[in-house]
Amino acid sequence: MTTKVEIIIDNLDDPAAFEAALPGILEAARALPGLRGLESSRVWPKDDGTATPAYRTLALSFDGYEEASAATATAEGGAFFGAVVVATDGKITGLFLDVETA
Repeated sequence: MTTKVEIIIDNLDDPAAFEAALPGILEAARALPGLRGLESSRVWPKDDGTATPAYRTLALSFDGYEEASAATATAEGGAFFGAVVVATDGKITGLFLDVETA
């Protein structure tokens, strides 16, 4: 069963700085062992101009929980998560998800 590591990036003080760092973050994600898929999504702004619940998400797909866990414990995992934390000032929530298809 597919497992996703979903990173929810909260609204940032300097989104432009994060966007400048994003190519390097995605490159670091692609180096994760066992990575099967990578998605980067930006949250649509609200029509009324109020703050969105988050700024962006990153989703990393693996064959299963064991593969995702192992990948995050590698040097490559440390480099990826370190880059995300620095670029977001730690304004993230990370989730391991068991993907169910309907």
